[in-house]
Amino acid sequence: MIRIYLADDETWVIIGLKKLIEKSGMPFTVIGEADNGITAWEDIKRLKPDILLADIRMPGMSGLELLNALASDEAVSTRAVLISGYAEFEYAQKALRLGAYDYLLKPVKPQDLYNVLKKLSDEILQEERQQTPPVPDGPPVSPTVMQKILNEMQTGFTRDLSLTSLSERYGISSGHLSLLIKQELGLSFTEYMTSRRIQKAKELLADESRSIEEVANAAGYHDYFYFTKIFKKITGISPSKYRKELRTNKISSTVTNTKNNVPPP
Repeated sequence: MIRIYLADDETWVIIGLKKLIEKSGMPFTVIGEADNGITAWEDIKRLKPDILLADIRMPGMSGLELLNALASDEAVSTRAVLISGYAEFEYAQKALRLGAYDYLLKPVKPQDLYNVLKKLSDEILQEERQQTPPVPDGPPVSPTVMQKILNEMQTGFTRDLSLTSLSERYGISSGHLSLLIKQELGLSFTEYMTSRRIQKAKELLADESRSIEEVANAAGYHDYFYFTKIFKKITGISPSKYRKELRTNKISSTVTNTKNNVPPP
């Protein structure tokens, strides 16, 4: 799986991009998101995504500043695609000069996004085939079986799915399966499951009719205190504070859109 990180201070833009990525049918997974450039950069250094989709204008650090940070850190090889409005076209041109892979105009059209992602996936997969050695210490696993395992992880991350249960179900040693998953996703089994669960929790926290405990259970965590601990470790803030900031940002954005005669999302 090719790992994508999303950064935009407009929540509905991130939600829309995630839906388009999920519908693309291409081997992508969203491993993180941020509504400001500072959080995005901290996450990028830790998660090292393959692709960054970022708004040019964000609080903390702009998309252009993120590009500069990426260029100055040799440990991060993330390809950046910046998103801008028509009024920011000059910024988009500057982004290309600074090393952006491409740029997309808002509102992002599905086909434009898919065209960029297709080019990126072809390049990244080609590089991986050239650079990644075969996984040792185990019999070969067919691409079909491996895809079934990855699909089960992608759709079953909210269940009590473990590496051991997968290895037993598919007749692969847990050690060998762990290596295969790491090779395919660039993340360990635990890192991938945690990323998907926290991502799901963020989406559910937007629904204020759900309690934090209900969100934890729906995201695959049946221990409220453990969920809170992991959520804060990954995002830097507690679930309740994330919900509060989400509410504040949404209200702020709605007021701004209303002033500009733009219907709120």
